[in-house]
Amino acid sequence: MGTELSYVLGLVILALGVAFMEKPDFGVSMVVAPAYILHLKISQTYSFFTFGMAEYTLQAVILVLMIIVLRRFRISYLFSFVTAFIYGFILDFWMIIVSYIPMESLFLRLVYYFLGMVLCSIGIAFLFHTYISPEVYELFVKELAAKYSLNIHHVKTVYDICSCLVGVAMSFLFFGFGVFKGVKVGTIVCALVNGTMIGFCSRFLESHFEFKDRIKLRKYF
Repeated sequence: MGTELSYVLGLVILALGVAFMEKPDFGVSMVVAPAYILHLKISQTYSFFTFGMAEYTLQAVILVLMIIVLRRFRISYLFSFVTAFIYGFILDFWMIIVSYIPMESLFLRLVYYFLGMVLCSIGIAFLFHTYISPEVYELFVKELAAKYSLNIHHVKTVYDICSCLVGVAMSFLFFGFGVFKGVKVGTIVCALVNGTMIGFCSRFLESHFEFKDRIKLRKYF
């Protein structure tokens, strides 16, 4: 499989997974929880401010923080923001499509939420197998693990838990203490198992596909 195709599949599948997780209202993925809560808050005043817009706005902030933490800057880091921008548009598209899917029963809500978690894990696993700059979330994990020689899946789990805590803090700050918007039971469950699920998906992909560059663009990323 081409690493470039892995990039495209990763973005499309990840965005679809996030849309499925948002719909049942069990709490979104801990990684996107801060952006989702930012979207809920700002859209109360500016209705045009979509979930996708909140994503690439927040990721721009995280990119700056990553550069400060790592004390390193590469031109390729800027492509991560481009990826975040593209992802934001794909996410808004899937949000519209998924909004038409009926989820009245508790059973269907549970099924779609679990499906969303699986899709997110698969999407991220694909993005870990491409040289094209991933979203800033994944780039941060990837660069941090590489710099300090850490297990990337362990770093991902810690990062997810930290994002979950930030989401809770933002929910309390924006909507009042004890009010959970976007961060609910499903978010906690996702924070605990997402790293393991991504690791499993990565091993599955590696056992079934050989990832090779089809276009000679790696040097630019």
